[in-house]
Amino acid sequence: MSYRLSKIYTRTGDAGETGLADGRRVSKDHPRIEAMGELDTLNSQLGLLLAELAEQQPRWPGLDELITVLAPCQHRLFDLGGELAMPVYQALQTAEVERLEAAIDRWNEELGPLENFILPGGSALVAQAHVCRSLARTAERRCQQLNAVEPLRSVGLAYINRLSDLLFVASRLIARRQQVAEVLWQAAPKQDA
Repeated sequence: MSYRLSKIYTRTGDAGETGLADGRRVSKDHPRIEAMGELDTLNSQLGLLLAELAEQQPRWPGLDELITVLAPCQHRLFDLGGELAMPVYQALQTAEVERLEAAIDRWNEELGPLENFILPGGSALVAQAHVCRSLARTAERRCQQLNAVEPLRSVGLAYINRLSDLLFVASRLIARRQQVAEVLWQAAPKQDA
């Protein structure tokens, strides 16, 4: 795909519509545009997480593995956005979903079973990983809303689902590698009857 923007503004969207790569014009709140926007938001926050991981990596050398696994996800999110913008374009492959699953399995083995509910926090990096996880879930919901109206390829839906799982496990692994305690959920105190 070699598409270059020579002009950033076109004024064609001022009335609330935008163009897709296949020539269609749709409302800016069309489910396709909503899904693309959520993928973009996730990608931006993932970029922030990666930048913060890179800054902290010299202090916590175990973070380099997270960078290696998560950095390609930005490119695959861009690919998925491309598939949404150009419905005939197919970039994501099942191997990408399998790559995420292998990382989840490997990291889970190191972490062991989850015995409590955990909350975002413990460190800025852990919290940012949870921000990305929650945005991945939002992007997944928007993709599923679009899928109900205009069917999408199953590999893209599987990828965004697995990415949210990966980000959850990544948040736990960051806490472990930074040697910070996970924030455990505490139930509200019971009222005396």
